[in-house]
Amino acid sequence: MASKSAAYLPRTVATWRSRAISVTTPSFTSSFDSSKRFLHQGPDTIDELIDRHIVKDKKKSNEEEDAIAAHRRITSSKREAMSLYRDIIRASRFFPWTDSRGVPWRDVLRANARKEFEEARYERDPEIITRLLIGGRDAVQAALDKLVEKHKNMADGDRDGEENNGRGGR
Repeated sequence: MASKSAAYLPRTVATWRSRAISVTTPSFTSSFDSSKRFLHQGPDTIDELIDRHIVKDKKKSNEEEDAIAAHRRITSSKREAMSLYRDIIRASRFFPWTDSRGVPWRDVLRANARKEFEEARYERDPEIITRLLIGGRDAVQAALDKLVEKHKNMADGDRDGEENNGRGGR
């Protein structure tokens, strides 16, 4: 392999030298338009450099821009919906109690959330989607706030009971 590349290198150098010589000869340059620049000749101004190397954006039609904006809204709504669904699943972990049928509230909440999300799955109206997302966020927050308040009340009740038992025993 070393001999193959060693033999190849002088041949390529000789080829490039002959091309470089032919480019600089007057007969070659006269056949081209004099306004064309060669690769080794740089731009005269910064504007020429920028024009040469920056890709210019094509003007997009209003329909294309509207379609892109709609796609971004849908993508954003999907992301928000997935985030809300994950938050509901996380919040349902705090509800281990069972209902009257013996089913844990955690499972009931998850099943109801799944059913509501499936019902709204093919909704395309941005206003309705936004309203559903806001309502879902508010419901999750309200449920967690009530849960925290109940836990605080139970903790305060336990403290009051311990204080009363402790005073009576002295």
